[in-house]
Amino acid sequence: MALKLLQINFPFNGPWGNDMAQAYSELAHKVSETPGLLWKIWIENPNTGETGGIYLFEDEASLDTFLTEHTARLNSFGIENINAKKFDVNEPLTQITRGKLN
Repeated sequence: MALKLLQINFPFNGPWGNDMAQAYSELAHKVSETPGLLWKIWIENPNTGETGGIYLFEDEASLDTFLTEHTARLNSFGIENINAKKFDVNEPLTQITRGKLN
């Protein structure tokens, strides 16, 4: 079964850095309990006013369930213009370049 990668980004006005970590720690713990999620990398760019995440899932069904729930959660926070992209992971090439797959 191929691993699935999800990239989500959206406009954001902050907080950034450590302030973001403090403000969204509870959400991070909730996301960490997502069935099928292997890991998430939180991304932010205060210069362009954008944030989001890169997620690795065990399978597409887990990714799709999370994407539906997370999009609804972001919308409930008033966040719009959410950009989500799904990708297959090429595991042999990722292993050569030392990508963490678990």
